[in-house]
Amino acid sequence: MGQKVNPIGLRLGINRNWESRWFPKKERTAAFIAEDYNLRKFLKKELFYAGVSNIIIERTAKKVRVTIVTARPGIIIGKKGADIEKLKTRLNKMFKKEISLNIKEEKKAQASGQLTAENVATQLERRVAFRRAMKKVIQGAL
Repeated sequence: MGQKVNPIGLRLGINRNWESRWFPKKERTAAFIAEDYNLRKFLKKELFYAGVSNIIIERTAKKVRVTIVTARPGIIIGKKGADIEKLKTRLNKMFKKEISLNIKEEKKAQASGQLTAENVATQLERRVAFRRAMKKVIQGAL
């Protein structure tokens, strides 16, 4: 019987990077972890239909840089960048810090496990037959 290993922890540094990149003092670690959790939760809920696959948070002394990897960046940016500016102001108000947003496009959205799982989940919520949903997703990934 083997020991169970966290797959993300096993791959960190080899073929996967950390999703949060910062080095705090010991007293600030818990606050930063909670803030990162709340930020990810808010962005996932707010930008669900944009197909967010990954959120990377980097901190410097006074700034927080958030990179959102998404399948549909146009939905986040909006017309002439209006939606992203609204999102920035809401985030700055909520977290009381200077937050800069970067949007990256997911090149192969069908190959992303997170987006594929969300796609199947939404299809099942709309009562699509599960075999049809799975076949459609697998066909798109190949």
